[in-house]
Amino acid sequence: MMSQMPQQAAPAKCPSCAEPLESGDLFCGACGYDLSAVPAAPQDHPTLTMGSPGVAWPPPEPDSSGPTAAPLLPSDLPGTDSGGKQLPGSAPHGAPVPPASGVRFDRPPEPDDDYALQAPDPRVAASATESAETTELPKVCVACRAGRVDEDGYCENCGHAQPRERDHMEQESGPLAAVSDRGLRHHRNEDAFSVGHAALPDGTPAVFAVVCDGVSSATRPDEASLAASRAASEALLAALPQGTHPQAAMHEAIVAASEAVNALAEEPPEAREHTPHQNAPACTLVASIVAAGLLVVGWVGDSRVYWVPVDRDAPPARLTEDDSWAAQMVAAGLMSEAEAYADERAHAITGWLGADAYELEPHTASFKPDRPGVVVVCTDGLWNYAESAEEMAEVVPADAAARPLHAARVLVGHALDGGGHDNVTVALLPFPAPPQGAGSA
Repeated sequence: MMSQMPQQAAPAKCPSCAEPLESGDLFCGACGYDLSAVPAAPQDHPTLTMGSPGVAWPPPEPDSSGPTAAPLLPSDLPGTDSGGKQLPGSAPHGAPVPPASGVRFDRPPEPDDDYALQAPDPRVAASATESAETTELPKVCVACRAGRVDEDGYCENCGHAQPRERDHMEQESGPLAAVSDRGLRHHRNEDAFSVGHAALPDGTPAVFAVVCDGVSSATRPDEASLAASRAASEALLAALPQGTHPQAAMHEAIVAASEAVNALAEEPPEAREHTPHQNAPACTLVASIVAAGLLVVGWVGDSRVYWVPVDRDAPPARLTEDDSWAAQMVAAGLMSEAEAYADERAHAITGWLGADAYELEPHTASFKPDRPGVVVVCTDGLWNYAESAEEMAEVVPADAAARPLHAARVLVGHALDGGGHDNVTVALLPFPAPPQGAGSA
């Protein structure tokens, strides 16, 4: 069970009239402002401020005379967990790393040949959608291009099963978008995503994306990823409008997603599609929130978040640290990153959501960029073809902030062109230019 959040303390000054307050005040003595409506940043969820002191929540009014915050670090940035603890598998340089409490491989051995029926290329699918007539026509088999498709999803001519709904999914929600594709080797899409937007109590917009990758060695990984993405999204839609600090909301969302996946293992046998099963459904999760000048990330597993500034002369960054065997080897100084990720054990994950996970340890971190950019939230089906922050920045289209759906299609196409060996899911969240003076010390 997760401990409850500590009761928040009253701010030092009234957010409405700036009059000094005393500890324990519930209302401002000068203007009567209800202080319970002011959420405080949780003490166990630190904000990483890129060289300046901590950032209050809600953010202060911008000061045009103040200095801007230091830029994002040029190298890949490890995230922090919700309690400020060291990430699993990380250690000071040269220090030994304790063995992981458990590992799990997130994919089964690949077959030697491609599946006969491949998922549609999203770039072709998008073009066909844009040019299609409004009149609905009978479905034609994607394999033989001649037979009609029956209600069960099979071709009446050649018998091929047709692409399923989750083989290729696209969604826009306000200024952000996401695309998920089965890839060219897997028989189904075990990824899932959820994107959404909400309004904070003061009317400030907040957008978020949740991306989940089913663990293929577990039973029903596609159900696990779908349940986790939906539960996390529902938790964020409930918490953010109530004024919960975005990083605390992220922590709550990961816990809610974990509980949803755990519940799948508790279903009675007659409710399960596949029985018996040898292990519990499982998935990884990565998510990001953009709200009021803050960029919040949260994750469990080896899916990632990248920061790509609009100004490509500025350095990009990776904002998450994998829960994986490869990450442990690199953190211990035992192998270089190239050596670790080339090893066959690289994708053995040390953290996941599922009833058989040894311990749920959600990682969350906050950042306060000083310039506009794009947040890339993706599974390893994409970052395997653009691992470093610099490589990811090279393949993200220059107009990604203005055309996130188009950019997401391009990134999925990049993975398919590289071989499409895994399911591919990516969400893009534009980060707007912060107000002048935002992020000042």
